[in-house]
Amino acid sequence: MSFSEADVQGAMKNLIDPNTRKDFVSGKSVKNIKISGNDVSLDIMLGYPAKSVWDEIRALVEAHLKAALPGAGQVSANVGSKVVQHAVQQGAKLVDGVKNIIVVASGKGGVGKSTTAVNIALALAAEGARVGMLDADIYGPSQPTMLGITGQPETTEDNFLKPITNHGLQAMSIGFLVASEDTPMIWRGPMVTQALDQLLRQTRWDNLDYLIMDLPPGTGDIQLSLAQQAPVTGAVIVTTPQDIALMDARKGLKMFEKVGVKIIGIVENMSTHICTQCGHEEHIFGAGGGEKMCADYHTEFLGGLPLDIRIREQADSGQPTVVSEPDGNIAKVYKQIARRIAVKVAEMAQSHTTVFPKVVVQNT
Repeated sequence: MSFSEADVQGAMKNLIDPNTRKDFVSGKSVKNIKISGNDVSLDIMLGYPAKSVWDEIRALVEAHLKAALPGAGQVSANVGSKVVQHAVQQGAKLVDGVKNIIVVASGKGGVGKSTTAVNIALALAAEGARVGMLDADIYGPSQPTMLGITGQPETTEDNFLKPITNHGLQAMSIGFLVASEDTPMIWRGPMVTQALDQLLRQTRWDNLDYLIMDLPPGTGDIQLSLAQQAPVTGAVIVTTPQDIALMDARKGLKMFEKVGVKIIGIVENMSTHICTQCGHEEHIFGAGGGEKMCADYHTEFLGGLPLDIRIREQADSGQPTVVSEPDGNIAKVYKQIARRIAVKVAEMAQSHTTVFPKVVVQNT
């Protein structure tokens, strides 16, 4: 029985991508369909990095087509990923060598934002993406320690900084440029924002799919300037289930909305604690707060992470969880969160642009 390319397309319209929850045709993933006699081959090009599930998707597609196309002979699917650059705020100047900038933010300190940011970055790299990390916390840079990086960056002939690479990430931080890790940065806001803009734009990023920007906590001048001046694809908000943390996280979310930065979703850190001695699970900081916040603001709950001493120990030692225990349960959660972030970025319409609100000061 013969069949055509249209038949293959029709069959793929009935197959749902388990990561995007959309069919592969509407997701524009089906490419290069070839039919030779009763044999079929095609490419599945995902818009998000997913190296760990390529084999799973390949098997899913091949089994589906064999069942949907009576008389089909050999069916072969080649699965890969291609991350594209998406639209950012109107008027924001793009950064050379960077396709997408994802800011990781929190309304307050102490919620594990930096640890979450570095593990998300490492998870995206593990899935096959080219990833960079910009430590935007001038007053308290922690990424050098978490990534196990010491020393100062080299400069290029045209006076650009070369990012320092470790664990597959290209990294830049003010912590690389100060005399010692206990040297305080006694700077006012304008000096900080200028320094961050230089770190962002005067670093020679090398063909990044994603640059993860670890913002300082809060919603002050630094965060506002970065959100307006940097070409941000979207923001991830990190919170804990605690009411006071959620209150501040809501302020952070609203700040990004006001300046036209799309909210990718919310990560709830320290969701639950499992006793290492008896296995008892307890919601120390409350339960369900992150999910309720997502429901209130119509955004996605990206996942919940446990309160686990290993996460802290591994980050402090320069070997974050995703690289120290890549096949462990906690690393799997980070990878699931990272994949959801990448999928959300891939779903953003390239034609999407926004305009900053005009602020008018009137004398009364």
